[in-house]
Amino acid sequence: MPRTRRHQRAPLTQPQPSPTSVNGPSGEVLTLAEAAAYLRLPEVEFVGLVHSQGLPGRCIAGQWRFLKAAIQLWLATASPTWEMRKAAILELAGKYKDDPELEQIVEQAYRRRRRLITEVGSPKDVSD
Repeated sequence: MPRTRRHQRAPLTQPQPSPTSVNGPSGEVLTLAEAAAYLRLPEVEFVGLVHSQGLPGRCIAGQWRFLKAAIQLWLATASPTWEMRKAAILELAGKYKDDPELEQIVEQAYRRRRRLITEVGSPKDVSD
């Protein structure tokens, strides 16, 4: 009886994830140039929005990356008005006045800065 060859099995390999499943739909992560073009702004002005108005992005290894969906959400969300910011600041004013550790914290801060706390007027330099 003739011998039959055994079929050799291919080695098992793990399927590689597609770039779409790892990074989401293609085009979702934008470079600085792409994101600036998306908002029709110069790159310098676009980065200014990141710092001044909280436009969401990440600087990775010296290069900016932005999620298109995050930019769209940022555009759709109203930025706080001056009145809203002022109200938030005023709400915090005096919030810690009754904190028993506040005086100690302030003294430590002045000591680190080599300043003296005076009862009346502004703090004075230790060198005065």
